[in-house]
Amino acid sequence: MATSLLATFLSLSCLFTLSFCFQTKRFDLPMAGRDWLPAGATWYGSPRGAGSEGGACGYGNAVDQAPYSAMISAGSTTIFNKGKGCGSCYQVMCTTHKACSGKPVTVVIADYSCPGTVCQRESAHFDFSGTAFGAMAKPGMADELRSAGYIYIQYSRVACEYPGRTVTFHVEHGSNPYYFAVVVEFEDGDGDLSAVEIKEGSGEWRAMRQSWGAVWRLDTSSPVHGPFSIRLTTQYSGQKLVANNVIPTGWQAGTTYRSFVNYS
Repeated sequence: MATSLLATFLSLSCLFTLSFCFQTKRFDLPMAGRDWLPAGATWYGSPRGAGSEGGACGYGNAVDQAPYSAMISAGSTTIFNKGKGCGSCYQVMCTTHKACSGKPVTVVIADYSCPGTVCQRESAHFDFSGTAFGAMAKPGMADELRSAGYIYIQYSRVACEYPGRTVTFHVEHGSNPYYFAVVVEFEDGDGDLSAVEIKEGSGEWRAMRQSWGAVWRLDTSSPVHGPFSIRLTTQYSGQKLVANNVIPTGWQAGTTYRSFVNYS
């Protein structure tokens, strides 16, 4: 009787409280910043813009659209990590300027930057979009904070989370049956990748090569046509994820294909 009543209670709770109905995602990285580290920070592009369109990671104009929504940053050598840092997420905050809010905001690494000799004398440097730099300010003081140009901040690596999004693959322009390249986006959790593999139909997995940034490519002497499954391995924790038949036969260069999976 008691078991029956409990089941009824939980069923009714699902009608009113969504948290009863969905399993909370668990990642190796924390969802909120901890173990804060010091870094220098600048900003580039327009004051309320997204820095540059895609920059060294290859995300293109997606950086100005949801879910990135211009909250992106270029990272110095240690952060960008030869492109392996593309897609990783950080919470950042500032307290050293009167316009700083002292509250953390989350940014995604989407570009590489080493302004002058600054990043050579710092262990880490973030070159934010104007939007992201201003987001660290108190309400109404974003322009004042941006006018500082350079500030000291604190940063912490955190898990990426894109609610309602699945991992997306954008087939690069110029792709053909002998050269196939994709940009991988919106990976929850680690956000970064150490390996990408591709399988045509029921064939064998083949390693793709990092071309640059978040762009991974397959060069082949025998033509490939699809459908393609893609297997991802994250850089931070080595977790694997398979998107089965995510790119169909008859795929087209310049087209984005959304999977049904993401890290959890």
